[in-house]
Amino acid sequence: MKINLVVELEDKPGQLLKVLTPIAKYGGNIIGIIHNRKVQQKSVLVDVVFEIAEDRADKLLEEIKSSGITIRNVNEIKLSEKISVLLVGHIIHTDISDTINRIDSTGFAEVTEMDISMPELNKPSTALITISAVNKEKLEEALKILRKICEEKKIKVVEPLNEEA
Repeated sequence: MKINLVVELEDKPGQLLKVLTPIAKYGGNIIGIIHNRKVQQKSVLVDVVFEIAEDRADKLLEEIKSSGITIRNVNEIKLSEKISVLLVGHIIHTDISDTINRIDSTGFAEVTEMDISMPELNKPSTALITISAVNKEKLEEALKILRKICEEKKIKVVEPLNEEA
């Protein structure tokens, strides 16, 4: 599982190790760290994103808390895979909300971003959409659903626009 952890650390050397050492101890894999140090502050917020086995997450968080670190926020990142595709056709006239709802209602994927261009009223429009899913298999399943919907509505799908799928 992926976790986004925001901690408040004292602004002095060695504090980040109090977070990173337990992550390593429990087999976590660091994906990213954002540390924004501001002059004249006694504490600093650090955002750590990491992967860890689900059965180890609670023990890890408990160990971080017991070391005196203030945990400001913990979120599991559920939709970890994404792909962007371009739709071309009468997107609005064929009920874009229906298309979005049919993806979102799967429970494993969602349309997370969309940018639509409608040049003229009766001309085809384009939409850049990003679909996010819980894993690669479910992302491919969501893409199959989108292809079927677009075939029904006579909308062309241009894919992929990124290499993450």
